[in-house]
Amino acid sequence: MKILVALKQVPDTESRIKVAADGKSLDPADVKWITSPYDEYALEEAIRIKEGKGAEVVALSVGSDAAKDVLKNALALGADSAVLLKGDGQGDAYQVAQMIAAFVKDKGFDLILCGNKGLGGDNAAMGPMLAELLGIAQANVIVKLELGDGTFRAEREIEVGSEMVEGALPAVITTQKGLNEPRYASLKGIMAAKKKTIEELDAAPATAGAQVSALALPPERPAGRRMEGEPAAQALALIQALKDEAKVF
Repeated sequence: MKILVALKQVPDTESRIKVAADGKSLDPADVKWITSPYDEYALEEAIRIKEGKGAEVVALSVGSDAAKDVLKNALALGADSAVLLKGDGQGDAYQVAQMIAAFVKDKGFDLILCGNKGLGGDNAAMGPMLAELLGIAQANVIVKLELGDGTFRAEREIEVGSEMVEGALPAVITTQKGLNEPRYASLKGIMAAKKKTIEELDAAPATAGAQVSALALPPERPAGRRMEGEPAAQALALIQALKDEAKVF
């Protein structure tokens, strides 16, 4: 079995985000970049399939040289090889899906795994778009995956319970929290990854389905206010504030 894991490099949620001078992108200064947490579940699942059934795991990321850190981590965790498609990895989901689809074509991948969304964009669109471009089956936001002889069975949580999706391979599967518990890289894995090379390719030309016209941080929250006095007086003051200021009632 041959598995491709698509990984996106995203800002750490603890980083202080600033808008760049162009007003359309993030200022990369002082930003710590990590693998999108949802993609970590995809990589872990691929490695577990490799350990349990035997598979070749290829990690792929679209982006600049900075995205190599994401791929090096994937190699340290157990991916067999890594590919960097040099392109705009932070761009429109449709554009990224086209780049990956062009790479995947005719390479014989049985399974393509990726997170159900990438932090930052949160559009949950790249995986389904990739499946449509390739004309193969898909299952999204899954929390359990079983593979048979050329088939898959996936479980996803919905509002009223669980839904089972079955289909034939090849397929695109997007992963959700709860599928597994991602591991940490071992010292042995980190040292082994240093000996592996990352294949670098120019991403195929792609058209963007949407473009960012402006980017702005949300307004700062107003400072809180503490009600003074005895509990009864605080309660009355709170009710009065909700009525006169917040206009709740």
